[in-house]
Amino acid sequence: MPPPDDERAENRDDDRPRRAARADGDRDDRDDYDDRPRRRRRRRDDYDPDPTGGLIPLRNGMALAAYYCGVFSFIPCFGAILGPLALIFGFIGLGRANKHPEAKGKGHSIAGIVCGGLTSLANIGGLIFLVVMIATGK
Repeated sequence: MPPPDDERAENRDDDRPRRAARADGDRDDRDDYDDRPRRRRRRRDDYDPDPTGGLIPLRNGMALAAYYCGVFSFIPCFGAILGPLALIFGFIGLGRANKHPEAKGKGHSIAGIVCGGLTSLANIGGLIFLVVMIATGK
């Protein structure tokens, strides 16, 4: 038959390692739990739900969309569609990053604007070149 709850609690306390009592003798072993360092409780402001530490702007989806559209706009078949989208998303994401600095994403927005601008210019230039070649009959 197992011992009653009171006896189990006493046994658990007796099995725990204890520190030696101080020389002045004014403390006994029962208050050793006060000596342990307490963990600091995180406040709501300290809590950062972003597991990437700000590397990926999870709070600024437009900046992230601009970046991916800009990068994938270098694929020839998708450049005509994704280049202007990257420009639009980039400017919206940059505005959001400036308005709400905790959202982050300025770098991703700028990368989307640059990549989208380059591919848009290349597509417009290619289209003009094609129209001129057809019009001159060469």
